[in-house]
Amino acid sequence: MGDSFDTLADGPGLADFLPDVSQGFTAHAGAPLEQNASQSDELAVIDALQTVKDPEIPVNIYDLGLIYDIIRHPTGDVDITMSLTAPGCPVAGELPGQVAEAVAAVESVGKVAVSLVWDPPWTTERMSEDARLALDF
Repeated sequence: MGDSFDTLADGPGLADFLPDVSQGFTAHAGAPLEQNASQSDELAVIDALQTVKDPEIPVNIYDLGLIYDIIRHPTGDVDITMSLTAPGCPVAGELPGQVAEAVAAVESVGKVAVSLVWDPPWTTERMSEDARLALDF
């Protein structure tokens, strides 16, 4: 019985099953809208982003400053550039997909692409005043 546990220690670890996001990663959700669709509402997109929380920090990703850029196209498609608090974040392979799904659920949003980047690195200076108050910064 002890031998089987020894062989597990020599086997693959959790990192072997997670996507490699060290060079970035792009998650997709949604579908193209019909022709002549209107551009998505900026506040509705931000509201959707504020529903996604960092699992390790009790603040949404928008107020944490993890969203670097939001580009709303006239077709309704949305491109988002985001980062995480650290490259070794255990949700690096999941969080961009959650963001893409949340934004794709917004009315007048078509395809969503969420790109995870590490440059520039995230710092606490990116946090909103609300996040600073919530986290005692």
